[in-house]
Amino acid sequence: MLLTLSSENVRSTIFTCASGRPLYVSSTPRRFSWTTTIKKYVADDFQLEMKDRFEVAAQIRWRIFCPAKFRIGGKSLRSDSFLTKHGVTRRRWTFRGPDGRWYRWDVHRRVVVLSLDDLSHREVALYRRTTSRCFDILGVKSTKPCLEISPEIEHMLDLVILTFIYVEKLRMDKELKEIKES
Repeated sequence: MLLTLSSENVRSTIFTCASGRPLYVSSTPRRFSWTTTIKKYVADDFQLEMKDRFEVAAQIRWRIFCPAKFRIGGKSLRSDSFLTKHGVTRRRWTFRGPDGRWYRWDVHRRVVVLSLDDLSHREVALYRRTTSRCFDILGVKSTKPCLEISPEIEHMLDLVILTFIYVEKLRMDKELKEIKES
C-alpha cells in the first residue's frame, strides 16, 4: 500500500491512497498544541445514504518534560514504555505489535524505515520525504512524501501510522536543532 502525504508536517497532513481517497488525517489544531489527533476513513456500509466519515483512531499527547502519551484502541500508553529508543545514536525505536512480533523504526537522513526486529530485519514500511524542487530544473519530477506499507502489516495500520508520526516528528525536531546549531 502506498500512502501519499499532503505535507511533510506529519502532525497535520492527509494520508491518501493510490485511488486518491484520504485514508488518514492527522491534525494538530494550533502551532503549539500539545495533542495530535489521527482520524481514519470509515465507509458507512449500513446506511442507505452511504455517508463516508472519519473517526478518531489514535492520539498523541506531546509533553515537554515527560514522555508523550499515546491513546489507541481504547488504551493509554506512555511513549517511553511502549516505543523504546535503542542504538548508539538513539535513532532506533522498537515496539511490540498486536501480532506479538517486535518492530523497529530506523531513522536516517531522508528515509525512515520500519522493519521486523528479528534476524531477518525485513523492511515492512518505508517513508520517503519530498524530493528537492531543484530536480525539476534537471527534468526530474519532484515527488510528494510517501509511506509504503507492506500488506503483511496492514492489520495494524493505525499503530503503524501512530508510531510513524511520533518517530518522524522527533526526527524533524532533531534535524531542526542540528540546523540551528550549525
